[in-house]
Amino acid sequence: MSAHGTHGQHRPNESGTAKPYIKFTDVYKAFGSHVVLDHVNFDVVPGETVCILGRSGVGKSVSLHIIMGFLKPDSGNVIVADEDVTHYSEMEMERIRKKVTMVFQNGALFDSLTVGENVAFPLRERRDLDEEQIYQVVDGLLEMVGVRQYRDQLPPELSTGMKRSVAIARALAAQPECILYDEPTTMVDPLMAQLLGDLIKKLKYQLKLTSIVVTHDMRLAKKLADRIMFLHEAKAIFFGTMAEMERSANPIVQEFLDLDELVLPGRGPDRPRPSA
Repeated sequence: MSAHGTHGQHRPNESGTAKPYIKFTDVYKAFGSHVVLDHVNFDVVPGETVCILGRSGVGKSVSLHIIMGFLKPDSGNVIVADEDVTHYSEMEMERIRKKVTMVFQNGALFDSLTVGENVAFPLRERRDLDEEQIYQVVDGLLEMVGVRQYRDQLPPELSTGMKRSVAIARALAAQPECILYDEPTTMVDPLMAQLLGDLIKKLKYQLKLTSIVVTHDMRLAKKLADRIMFLHEAKAIFFGTMAEMERSANPIVQEFLDLDELVLPGRGPDRPRPSA
């Protein structure tokens, strides 16, 4: 079955097919002689969560940077927020970034501003709310991500996981249609990783957000992904649902799944083996 099979994750429009919110068509990107994306194709429909999986250094984060317009593909086409942004200028991308925001791996918070002021920053940029309204929105967002008690602290005083939660609150303050998460659970303890995964899932259902999650964390992917793109040596060697991935006969995909089971002890054989 193709990766775009009848797994019910597409949200059909009037013509019966889902119009992608984000789409890569034959995207190629290299840095010198090092190819990071080799004619990659995938799409994300509105309200869907796609996880980009793969080992480090395979172009996962580069995909997000291309979506945000921080990098341009060498060839191929990129649709973001229903617009072909392949050749957009920085000014045109600023408009797109009001709809699509990114939660960076390091949080990218302002260390000299309190948690509350960090979250208020995108609200103040809009200039359509008074201070009392901003205060209420900030409190609500910090409550939603579970860090309201840290409102008056500075980011350097927080753990990595707490910084990620604050970064998610700040991303939500911009009222985006889509959030891109770059390795949200890397370098955090297992409990915090679980909480962050639960939070991202909650936001998807409560706010109907479209999202892409770059990760090498299979537990997170199983929790969140409607579909998965698996990158290996710059190529998208798999794109489909978790169930389809587990049935994949591709030996590289199976090796990744088997390795994951080895590094996560105590899990039973809950995965069907691919048929010969």
